[in-house]
Amino acid sequence: MTPRAPIIHHLSPNSEPRRGGGVDMLVLHYTGMQSGPEALARLTDPIAKVSAHYLVEEDGTVFSLVPESERAWHAGLSHWRGETDINSRSIGIEIVNPGHEFGYRAFPAVQMDAVIRLCLGVLLRHSISPRNVVGHADIAPTRKQDPGELFPWARLKSYGIGLWPFDGTERADLPPEQVLALLSQYGYDVTAPEAAVAAFQRHFRPDRVDGIVDYETGGRLARLVEAI
Repeated sequence: MTPRAPIIHHLSPNSEPRRGGGVDMLVLHYTGMQSGPEALARLTDPIAKVSAHYLVEEDGTVFSLVPESERAWHAGLSHWRGETDINSRSIGIEIVNPGHEFGYRAFPAVQMDAVIRLCLGVLLRHSISPRNVVGHADIAPTRKQDPGELFPWARLKSYGIGLWPFDGTERADLPPEQVLALLSQYGYDVTAPEAAVAAFQRHFRPDRVDGIVDYETGGRLARLVEAI
């Protein structure tokens, strides 16, 4: 890994006390804006009413925006494993990337090194199961695509972050009702089936993101549910 960059404290006014229990989710986002400074300005603008706990720049610089004890405003209308107030139960990390609207590109190695270190620290401080390490698209499949199909989830798993139980041999021909049942069992909102499948593919089968369940998508879904 590259040397650790300093964490810069840059407090956002967009937070409040958590509601209910403690933290049991980690949600990863891309910023989807044209630059890091633009994203930082938005995440700390009281008019925008959005925030995250951390922002990670492309050069690996980490900004701490909201204390982990506080509820940041990053998830929006979302759903995971039957829960809908994701902000109250999660840590949100924004990762600088233009996103699909402004020129989506691969995440630099130095940036991912910083993200991995940050995630490992979060997992040490909170009881978060691997299946609860998710992308924004996983919890809001009809609205969001981030952090997208270029995000290196398999690399994160090599450090013990999230799930990636695949070896490339997974194949299964699943009927539609079983696909929806397995997606729901893992945690997805399946009220929009095609969007849920596409969100799953974006995370776990990134070579094909079309909302259609082919043999490899079915095999990976079945294997993933076996792993929880």
